[in-house]
Amino acid sequence: MDTFADRGCADRAPLVGRARELDRLDGLLGCRAEAVGPVAVDVTGEPGIGKTRLLTEFAVRARRRGATVLRGRAGTAEGDGGTPFQAVLDACADLDHGKRAAVPALAELARLVEEANGWEAQQGHGALVRRIGAALGRVPAPGLVLLLDDLHRADPATAALLDHLLRHPPHAPVLVVTARRERQTPPALASSLARAVDSGALAGLDLGPLEPEDCAGGLAPGVPPEAVQELYAASGGNPLYFRALAHTRHRRDEAPGTGPVAVLLDELTPLGPTERAVVEAAAVLGGRVTSELVTAVAIDRRGGAPGDGQEAIDAALRALAGRDLVRPDQDGRTLGPRHPALPELVRGALDPWRRRELHRRAAAALARAGAPATARAPHLVGAAAGPDAETAAVLVEAAERTGTVDPARAAHWLQAALDHLPDTPEHHAGRHELTLRRAQALGAAGRVAESRDVLHHLIDTCRPDPGRTEYIEDPEDPDGPDDTTRGAGSEHTAGIRTSAVLLCAFMERHLGRYPEADALLRRELERSPGPRDGLRTGLVVEWGARALFATRYPEVREEVARALDEARRRRDEAGTAEALTLSALGEAYEGETVIARARAKEAAALTDTFTDGRLADHVESLVRLGWTEAFLEEYGAAERHTARGIVVARRAGRPFALSQLLLCSAYVHFLTGNVAAALDLAEESLTVARPLGGTELLGFSRAIRATVLLHALPLGAPEGLAAAEEAAATVGTAQSWWATQARCMLAHSVPLDQDPHRVRGALLRAGGDRDLSRLQPSLRPGYLELLAGAALAAGDLPEAERVARRALAEAARLGLPVQRGAARRAWGRVLAHRGESAAAAEAFTEAARESAGSGAGLREAHSLLLAAPHVQAAGDGARAAALWRRGRRLAADGGARMLVDLADRTRPAPPDGGAPDGRLSVLTPREREISVLVAEGLTNQAVADRLCLSPRTVESHVARVYRKTGVETRAGLASLVVRTGVGEGQFSRG
Repeated sequence: MDTFADRGCADRAPLVGRARELDRLDGLLGCRAEAVGPVAVDVTGEPGIGKTRLLTEFAVRARRRGATVLRGRAGTAEGDGGTPFQAVLDACADLDHGKRAAVPALAELARLVEEANGWEAQQGHGALVRRIGAALGRVPAPGLVLLLDDLHRADPATAALLDHLLRHPPHAPVLVVTARRERQTPPALASSLARAVDSGALAGLDLGPLEPEDCAGGLAPGVPPEAVQELYAASGGNPLYFRALAHTRHRRDEAPGTGPVAVLLDELTPLGPTERAVVEAAAVLGGRVTSELVTAVAIDRRGGAPGDGQEAIDAALRALAGRDLVRPDQDGRTLGPRHPALPELVRGALDPWRRRELHRRAAAALARAGAPATARAPHLVGAAAGPDAETAAVLVEAAERTGTVDPARAAHWLQAALDHLPDTPEHHAGRHELTLRRAQALGAAGRVAESRDVLHHLIDTCRPDPGRTEYIEDPEDPDGPDDTTRGAGSEHTAGIRTSAVLLCAFMERHLGRYPEADALLRRELERSPGPRDGLRTGLVVEWGARALFATRYPEVREEVARALDEARRRRDEAGTAEALTLSALGEAYEGETVIARARAKEAAALTDTFTDGRLADHVESLVRLGWTEAFLEEYGAAERHTARGIVVARRAGRPFALSQLLLCSAYVHFLTGNVAAALDLAEESLTVARPLGGTELLGFSRAIRATVLLHALPLGAPEGLAAAEEAAATVGTAQSWWATQARCMLAHSVPLDQDPHRVRGALLRAGGDRDLSRLQPSLRPGYLELLAGAALAAGDLPEAERVARRALAEAARLGLPVQRGAARRAWGRVLAHRGESAAAAEAFTEAARESAGSGAGLREAHSLLLAAPHVQAAGDGARAAALWRRGRRLAADGGARMLVDLADRTRPAPPDGGAPDGRLSVLTPREREISVLVAEGLTNQAVADRLCLSPRTVESHVARVYRKTGVETRAGLASLVVRTGVGEGQFSRG
């Protein structure tokens, strides 16, 4: 909310997220209009949380209700705390002559506080407090609202007056609202307020952080959504800090320390030179620091001895702690700012020369103390010194230590290291290595396009030049290069170039730029002299991965096989694992399951011998191995390898691999019947993929999540389809593996009985033709099943038969049980459409057996639920009930709400036994379904919501049920349902 109701407040800071607090104040004001309820409200909260702004808004509301509003601040200027009743005196400045003449009690109040100095000199403030209380007791309707801000700075007389009013509440329409900071409130005043809360005379109102949506909607106009998230995290939901950070970070054209920043930094104005120096030193240091370190930075050590000025600094720290600008820990060893964002705001307001000098002192002090490189690095950067190899070395060390947890910071420090590294011949090789490492860090941080640009520049820089002599320093002869080191330098540069090409091709692939990746890799592979063996294997594997994702793996099959043979011959285990897993995945994709299984088995045996540390550099091997095993329906092995890969990728800071491993694990959990775990994994994968910049990975992640979500939600819920549509829109017109999968998953999400033509159209666009020949061969029978279902729903039986027969043929060639099950379900649907119930039942039960054999619990459940009605129609009611119960239990245990709802809608009717059973057997399936829901206690409206019907339609069905069964009430119908057991298994859904 944002109210600018009173004149002259157009520039007021926005008020958001405080509707509940304002409503409570309104309610208390209404009580005080009748002289009942608490006489005062104590508004508390952290500095910047919005206490003053809340009082401002409440004043507007109170004036609208006709109340007189007086507002004052305690200690409005440094030293004013000694003026008696200063806050009330400040409030009475709002009383004009007209109001004083119209309300004698208010005139008396103003006179008493204005003459307070004379009274104190003669009689003390005790008698005056009682007279002020009596004057407030004579205030007439519509009443008085007295707002006292910054009460923590109140003078003793104001505190005594408030204590008196809380102990002797006036029987008049008076409401006192105070705002204060708890940490700075004197103990005596805090004790008085606590007793008043216990007695009911005071109502407490503590303001907490705002919600993210409140900050985004009202405090950050024009700020990008991703930046809003960062601002919220940095501000902790504190509105003033949120606005100040937004001003600092996103309005760089304005002078430092202006706008909302000036409001926060106003508290620094009365500080003395030493106190201000301490605040600035602590801000530059950031985080929690020791007083000794603050002393070293606040005082210029040049010309002084260590320890000089420590007593003055400690005194300043005590004063700053009293002002709540710094907060020490319990034992007093370290201290930090009152809010994590305060150092950033203070640093931003410093002039650049002062800030640079403080960073220089901090870097020197931390070096003397033996601090780690990660602590020194920010200050070495801030000190902005000239070229210095030692400084560059510290920055490189810091980047190495932080790269896995904060790659963006590592990239920043590596750039700073490059800036500090002298641009001389002996450092050229080092500069190339740092540039490559910076590109890696940029990619890991999700700045893929920037990483690609850096790599392109590095590749150009390392281009072979016959006319240029290169060398690296020989440790045995540092005075100069000889022919050996010249050759080593040239080889080193070539190795850097090849590594840059390899990484650049990976980034191009991630961005969906497959032709560019292909061109880079081909050129490097064809270069003469060619790359050394280990790097060549990496180039071939990346080239093969590019072809695989572009759905063109057969083009590189022979080259991958040669690279695998060469790696084996060299006994290069890491290269062998890379080539094996690529070959296995490529063959699994193409449906060559025998070769893929052999490759995967060999790769698993090899990677299982690797330590986690060794795998960290080859975690992509586990990505490929996990997906291979998933496609081969070896779900246990896939989960084992993806689980290990997730741990390794997290630890090593490999977000691209992590996202894909999480997706693979989600896919396996989903198929094996653990929908809740699958959804959690898919959500995490999406979180990891979102900042990485590639639309295909993001779209594929969204598609997997949409598929899982579809099954987790009730049947017919629209969120699953909406998520699938978002995934398809993300991949756009791309024709890669992931893009076609995303479109196919959209087809799965469209209700087949509602829009079969859309389902068919989505599949044909993804698959390219009626046989879906462009889709992954090893998954194609599953998509053909869906295509056959769409043809049946559209009334095209001959096309459905053709598609189902093709699915059977392709599944037989693959030899994969889950795919055979999909083909049998497709054929079962055709048989059911023909009216051949017994044959359809056999096809569906065989599909369930195939799925169960691979552990695909979700597919087994679906097949059983399809089989049950046809087994019933074939005359075997008992077997139908058993199949239905197992299918529903598998779905329920797996958290597949969609299948549970499907089961509840398609439960085979019990056999007609003549008595109660016979009455229900005459109902249609829809009438039985509604009867069960009525028996659960649902109203007609609730039944309508559950089944996506209108209430009138439900009423008509219920009336027909009453007529057919002879019952007259909902309770009677519920009893009949329970007795017959039709609703068995539904009443525990929770």
